[in-house]
Amino acid sequence: MTADAPHVPAPVTTERLVLRLFTPGDVDDRYAYQSLPEVARYLYRPPLTREGCGESIAARAGGTAWTADGDGLLLAVCRADEPGVIGEVVLTLRSAHARQAEIGWVFDPRYAGQGYATEAARALASVAFGRLGVHRLFARIDVLNTASVRVCERLGMRREAHLVDNDLDGDRWGSEYVYAILAHEWRDR
Repeated sequence: MTADAPHVPAPVTTERLVLRLFTPGDVDDRYAYQSLPEVARYLYRPPLTREGCGESIAARAGGTAWTADGDGLLLAVCRADEPGVIGEVVLTLRSAHARQAEIGWVFDPRYAGQGYATEAARALASVAFGRLGVHRLFARIDVLNTASVRVCERLGMRREAHLVDNDLDGDRWGSEYVYAILAHEWRDR
């Protein structure tokens, strides 16, 4: 990425969703799902506290310049037809030089099975490959998280790796899949 890389556009809209920067007023909505053990188990960390949700929202409220390794974009996912945050998508610049970014998503389980994660991830991938000039987009998914595996496959990502017992979550060893797609594959699909 270059020093004159564009700021990430927000909001991003789809047929059913609005992806926008979090605001301080979103803390309770985010805490409602980020505090759940069944959500945190696939993130290799404990559930977030309300204070932790607020701190991470404050730290990322201004978006990102998208120029340096580690720059990230956290967007609230909202249904277009009603208020409230139902989940989030995140894009992290892992290598500015190689133009590689990691994508992720977390949703309130009450909204599972309705295609929201796929729709939001597809919109964010389009921004990554379009406006942000990403060359390779990848996701790291706990092998037990079959719903997220399906999202990767719906996006046309290929499974590139199966990392066995590569992370420790308390007493549980977790294995991960790495899924990825290149910019030209995204355009050609």
